[in-house]
Amino acid sequence: MSPPRSDLRRVLRNFGKLLSGKALAGILSLCTLMMITRSLGATGYGVLTLISGYTVLVGDLIALSGFHAVVRYGSEARAQGDHGRLVRLLRFAAGLELGFGAVAVAVAATLAPLVGPRLGWSTVAVSLAVPFSLAALAGVRATPQGVLQIAGRFDLIAWHQSVQPLVRLCGSALGWVLGWHLAGFLGVWLAAALAECASMWLLALWVLRRLRPEADGAARGRGAAGGVRGENDGLLRFIMAANVDQTLQDLAPNLTPLTVGWMLGPEAAGLFALSQRACNVLQQPAVLLGQAIFSTLAGQSARSEWGSLGRLVRRSVLIALAASVPLLAVFGLFGRPILHLLGGRGFSAKPELLMLLAGSRVLKLGAKPLSAGLVAIGKPGRSVRISVLTDLVLYPLLPLLLALTGLVGAGWHSLIQDAGAFALRATSFRRWLRRMPPGDSARQDPRAPCAESPPDQANVTELRHIS
Repeated sequence: MSPPRSDLRRVLRNFGKLLSGKALAGILSLCTLMMITRSLGATGYGVLTLISGYTVLVGDLIALSGFHAVVRYGSEARAQGDHGRLVRLLRFAAGLELGFGAVAVAVAATLAPLVGPRLGWSTVAVSLAVPFSLAALAGVRATPQGVLQIAGRFDLIAWHQSVQPLVRLCGSALGWVLGWHLAGFLGVWLAAALAECASMWLLALWVLRRLRPEADGAARGRGAAGGVRGENDGLLRFIMAANVDQTLQDLAPNLTPLTVGWMLGPEAAGLFALSQRACNVLQQPAVLLGQAIFSTLAGQSARSEWGSLGRLVRRSVLIALAASVPLLAVFGLFGRPILHLLGGRGFSAKPELLMLLAGSRVLKLGAKPLSAGLVAIGKPGRSVRISVLTDLVLYPLLPLLLALTGLVGAGWHSLIQDAGAFALRATSFRRWLRRMPPGDSARQDPRAPCAESPPDQANVTELRHIS
């Protein structure tokens, strides 16, 4: 059993691997952003982000991800040496994810002609949005990502994070030189989305072959996936609850730009999108931290190490919040120059919007360990209820704030949502922790059965969205 400090080091090590890949991806994305904003201007960039945001939103609402279930139940199967159970679980999760991904593409293509005109798209933009619906497949990669995390291949996850930005950078550079317009850049975005999806599945297949026992032919998992639910108690319920929670957490960031475009037009949507992209330096670590910590928390929960689990979550929250303070200071001091650097002088969004969005990202970063902790202990329903309250119940405030304060209202709305979510998740997790034994149950009774963690080399319980 790993001591608490070892668990924290493991999380930070995995987080560092993921962050190194995201840092490279972030640099590539910033270069792409500076080229595309200068090629399309605020309005053209706004239309591009609205088409992309609409497709991502439909994909998030319909897609069914098995990521949390793959990591949780797949780690159990690996710990037991049951490779057949692992493969059947992966086939089941992959079938669900691919099937719902195909439905998402069809729905996005069907609704684009109805939604586009209300978002200020031209007839040409609407016709381009229909084939662009294939970009919804970019998010259909949670199952293979779970495979890489079970295997501890965070180096591959870090490398994969550069695939989409690299394709976008190369395509945007070509478009900038040749003077492409909206159609060309949408083609680049679509190619990047498909490359992101396909590369993750190829990596997972390669890693899975290496995980397979060489001599155990019975463990190759060639049987049907029909017995998966019997082998993994509560699997579907867990998948549905975790997906609802994740979908609701992703809903606000994807729905807000569309609402801005609906009420204020494509130019305002472009200004808002530029401010959001500037704050991605805080949002992306939040996603990575949730991915890096989840498998460690799941292992602690399986061994009933409640004390260690609580300490790991609290320390992760404090580290996340403390690390964000210098970045907030940079945004406060250099907000306007940052926006002009990224978009040019044509992007005149107020620095206040940037600060409000940065503050909300800091709270989201601090809330990720709390959300991962609730899911790891088998209480995803609590996180779902919090997401419903903050993302759906508070959503009607957004149109009101936009009408009263203009584009800055979107920043205030984001800050209110994330502050409420952070407070509610912290309260829920603290209440749960108080009902647990004061120490780790495995320490209290050495004779109690405990799912021993394999050696670190096996990477069973070690642990990477992306929008």
